Amino acid sequence: MKAWIGAVAATLLAMPVWAATIGDDGLHKEPWFRDTFKDLREDLDEANAEGKRLVLFFEQRGCIYCKKMHEEVFSDPEVSQYIEDNYFAVQLNLHGDIEVIDFDGESLSEKDLAQKWRVLFTPNIIFLPEEVSEDTSALEAAVAIMPGAFGKGTTLDMFTWVAEKRYDLDNGEDFQRYHARRIQERSNGRTE
Repeated sequence: MKAWIGAVAATLLAMPVWAATIGDDGLHKEPWFRDTFKDLREDLDEANAEGKRLVLFFEQRGCIYCKKMHEEVFSDPEVSQYIEDNYFAVQLNLHGDIEVIDFDGESLSEKDLAQKWRVLFTPNIIFLPEEVSEDTSALEAAVAIMPGAFGKGTTLDMFTWVAEKRYDLDNGEDFQRYHARRIQERSNGRTE
């Protein structure tokens, strides 16, 4: 009996703690993703009304890097809670057909919008400012773009850097310098 209980316990410990939910479109889903009409100006207004930042997640079915982010990074309670508390997150499908209205008023399918914005890789996370002029696309307005899969520290640092509007500071600390400082702070000053 003890051997059986030990085997069950070992199996449970070996299983991933987080199994990301997959939607009918084949994309990983997070509870903080918003289901919207994909009118970016309306999404921005709603984000602002909630005191949050608009962020767009381009993903695709079968993306191993998207899977990594959802299972290893977004599953972390600290990262997930930070995004939920500070961001209005909208997911877009790199090969999708849902119509999206860009800030400049152009209405395109998700896949055509990805082409317009030159999104070639997923995940591709696009961070928007609180105000976007009417003649500007989301790509032109973006304050930061995070192309690819990164670990918890880099991801949390990017979301924090944008939420704190550190891109507006005139202190010589761009994201890479901010991230390097945060790495050193997390490791208590160790450099090895």
